[in-house]
Amino acid sequence: MAPIRFGVVGSGWRAEFFVRMARLMPERFQVTGVVTRSAERGAEVERAWGVPTVRTIEELVTSALPGSGTDRPEFVVVSVPWPVTPEATAELVSLGIPVLAETPPAPDADGLRELWAEVGSSGLVQVAEHSPSMPSHAARIAVVDAGTIGRPTSVQISSTHLYHAVGLIRRLLDAGRGEVTVRASTFTAPLLGPLGRDGWTGATEPADAWNILATLDFGSGRSALYDFTDNQWHNPLRTNRIVVRGSHGEIVDDAVTRWVDERTVITSPIVRRVTGLEQNLDGFDLEHLSLDGRVLYRNLFQGARLADDDIAVAALLDATGAWVRGEGPAPYPLADGCQDHLLGLAIEEAARTGETVRTGREAWADA
Repeated sequence: MAPIRFGVVGSGWRAEFFVRMARLMPERFQVTGVVTRSAERGAEVERAWGVPTVRTIEELVTSALPGSGTDRPEFVVVSVPWPVTPEATAELVSLGIPVLAETPPAPDADGLRELWAEVGSSGLVQVAEHSPSMPSHAARIAVVDAGTIGRPTSVQISSTHLYHAVGLIRRLLDAGRGEVTVRASTFTAPLLGPLGRDGWTGATEPADAWNILATLDFGSGRSALYDFTDNQWHNPLRTNRIVVRGSHGEIVDDAVTRWVDERTVITSPIVRRVTGLEQNLDGFDLEHLSLDGRVLYRNLFQGARLADDDIAVAALLDATGAWVRGEGPAPYPLADGCQDHLLGLAIEEAARTGETVRTGREAWADA
């Protein structure tokens, strides 16, 4: 199959994640161009990333028309500051170009509603919510979807923040896009911060760090507990934790406990198989995750030696490519991205005010 061709609007930290996938797997992905605001930044990107750049979205798309000598993108990744995302998304939709918009698709609730009113009916917009595509989460989703723990009823998550966590919660609970009741509190406590995005900090004494605890009531017996601490993405003193409870068992991180018959309950681990350890000379890479000999998740990008976050990005690009070619379902529709951010905003509001926040049914609820 021909590589999936995509363009990128934006040249920041997250945009480079998508471009890197094409650099590592040129047989799968091709970047047709990157939109930067200035020629100076464009020159930097061309040197560092090895891809062509243009200044406008129209140039990215129209310069690749038949006869131009370049390939037209099959879709465009929008990875720009939050306030700019709706503008770039709407412009691409007006040109008939499918979009994979970075999270969140708009900065606030009004922006989400305006964006949906403008482009929601187009069916051209997907959102780059990658958490459910991460290998461990994909394996847990496979366990839930198989009915192994019965009907899923609650999720407790402490790993990623707001819309990312909400997207995973809703997928595990099959919660849809209906009304939700949110309660939250913020606490401050001392925490050492030895590591940040830019590396080791050299800190040796704790400083005050905030922590948000929130509950989400989706109705019909489905609920979630959200627990996130400032800089939890990077701080190795706060590990990831997830619990998925169901009517017939639960998943606690990588342990699956379930009912088998009237006298039997068993617990089995989700096992991650990797190469490159000790005397294995095949190079460090993820092969698959399994439960009791059944493969739950298989790495489709084996050989590229990707971290889990990169695997999730590659999976989104791959799924979006299949979607635009009519070979697969929509990977993460705009309606889901809007709902995720709406609930993330509700968590922040409840934490800030101490009041219960109830979200209603929005225009995208039944999309």
